[in-house]
Amino acid sequence: MPHDLTSAPQTDPLNIYRYRDSLYAVDLITAALSIDFFTWLAATPSSLSGICEHFGFKERPVDVMLTLFTANGWVKNDAGVFHATDTAKEHLRAGSVWDLRPYYASLHDRPIARDYLEVLKTDKPAGWSGDKAAFDWHKAMEQEDFARKFTAAMDCRGLYLSQALAKKLDLTGRKCLLDIGAGSGIYASSIAAQHTLLKAIAFDQAPVDRIAAKLIEERGCADRVSVATGNMFDGLPAGCDVHLYSNVLHDWGVAEVKKLLAVSHAAMKPGDLLIIHDAFINAEKNGPLHVAEYSCLLMHSTQGKCYSTGEYAALLDEAGFTPGAYHDTAVARGFMTALRR
Repeated sequence: MPHDLTSAPQTDPLNIYRYRDSLYAVDLITAALSIDFFTWLAATPSSLSGICEHFGFKERPVDVMLTLFTANGWVKNDAGVFHATDTAKEHLRAGSVWDLRPYYASLHDRPIARDYLEVLKTDKPAGWSGDKAAFDWHKAMEQEDFARKFTAAMDCRGLYLSQALAKKLDLTGRKCLLDIGAGSGIYASSIAAQHTLLKAIAFDQAPVDRIAAKLIEERGCADRVSVATGNMFDGLPAGCDVHLYSNVLHDWGVAEVKKLLAVSHAAMKPGDLLIIHDAFINAEKNGPLHVAEYSCLLMHSTQGKCYSTGEYAALLDEAGFTPGAYHDTAVARGFMTALRR
């Protein structure tokens, strides 16, 4: 019998998710310590652009790094100027009797830590697990074997997260949901299972489309969840009054996010609903720590990061949407909605 997509586990898997989400954060910390970042910042409070200029770094990775350090209480942002906090000055700065930098020195040569120094300088992703052969994982997703493995990983994660999202959404009166960059189609399937008057389309490129079709059929959802094939940057199917980006926009830089929102806007009508489901940094960009840690992994291995609620609101408004509030779901994830103007 297919699994009931409206069900939930009896136990909380938060820490199991978090170990994976936060896996690379220690390597970003190690990379910063290897260049004695906190000693410099303690002596030279600076803006993001000043930090980039001094170290020869790029804005996106430095933004992720500063968000992580702010969430940990090691950096504070005072009107756009970043300062080392008392904790950082006492434990992460040269000359302090409580200096813990040597404790991390043996980690400086870890491959991911070395990767981070290159990402900070170039703003180019290093590839999953530092695998240079898979440098562009978006291209790698066009290969059957890689696509199958990656889709399976996102499917098992999504089984829990999708039903948490589905139960929080108000889709009253909505008729058709387009799940963009749908992967296995788990979000389209779970939302259709919870909202029984709604049909859904899982939209992705080949060969992911074939993987999704098989899984949707196995889950017994093929009567209300169909599959459409295409490149989301080239245009989207018309006739859907709900667009969902679930764990998609965080893989891309600002220019690509703007392009995707514009493509959605062009395919939608006034009053149609757009949903972003993701891990969100808060508007103040000082947490949550879990999400700041997860953003390190995304910064290392993709073109994106975890965006803040404020960043998404501004991007949505610019694209012709009226953004709504943020809502929590599960495991440090949540969603924002917006109406197409």
